[in-house]
Amino acid sequence: MTAAEAPHAYVHGYHDREQQRLHDQARTLSDLLHHDTHYPTGSRVLEAGCGTGAQTLTLAAQSPQAHFTCVDISPASLAMARERAAAAGLHNTRFREADLRALPFAAASFDHVFVCFVLEHLADPVGCLRTLLQLVRPGGTLTAIEGDHGSVMFHPESAAARHAIDCQVQLQARAGGNALIGRQLYPLLQAAGAAQVEVSPRFVYVDASRPAWVDGFTRKTFTAMVEGVREDAIGAGLTRADAFDEGVRALQRTAESDGVFCYTFFKAVVRVP
Repeated sequence: MTAAEAPHAYVHGYHDREQQRLHDQARTLSDLLHHDTHYPTGSRVLEAGCGTGAQTLTLAAQSPQAHFTCVDISPASLAMARERAAAAGLHNTRFREADLRALPFAAASFDHVFVCFVLEHLADPVGCLRTLLQLVRPGGTLTAIEGDHGSVMFHPESAAARHAIDCQVQLQARAGGNALIGRQLYPLLQAAGAAQVEVSPRFVYVDASRPAWVDGFTRKTFTAMVEGVREDAIGAGLTRADAFDEGVRALQRTAESDGVFCYTFFKAVVRVP
């Protein structure tokens, strides 16, 4: 994927609202996804596809004595990531422009590799994983985290909400990605040559007793993500404006006092022999 192609492959877009959504998501999910992500002192860690640094801030803060090389194909995203890392007072990160299909690193260059919410946007996730595994030294690890839109459950149930979600799933598929990739992490890693793979589901459950999750996940992460593809979904002929808007309202309804929203992420850790 070239830099010119990148905005079309990333179905959510590169606008400011999307960048804010990604950072809202990262803050909300930090403990759920990263409570067990720690790298030893002196470790060399590659973050593949760092974007604007939404995950970088948590990773680098939790492992302050590790050294992070964070790569992305978008110069604009990298510039924002540098600014965010500097503002957070992080001194263990460096950022570099690179294409995941042609990374400028020798084999076994890193102790650990981390990739999060990237594989879902790639036409060849197995090829990417194969490349990343080659960069891990013996005894190191590769960590991959992805969501799965097929895992969504909510109350009140709504066919309109499921239609709006399916529009986003279809748009991502047309762009060469896969919004249902979470459930596939284990077989994808096996196909890439990984032998020691452990996958753990990370279940999100939200009701009115968890107001921070209602706002941070139901509203600002998932519903905002679906709402963000409205114009593309209508333009692609996948839906009508009134049908899509009804679906978004139904998703917003799950954030009310009697609503419930559930979603599952999958975290895979590969140990390289």
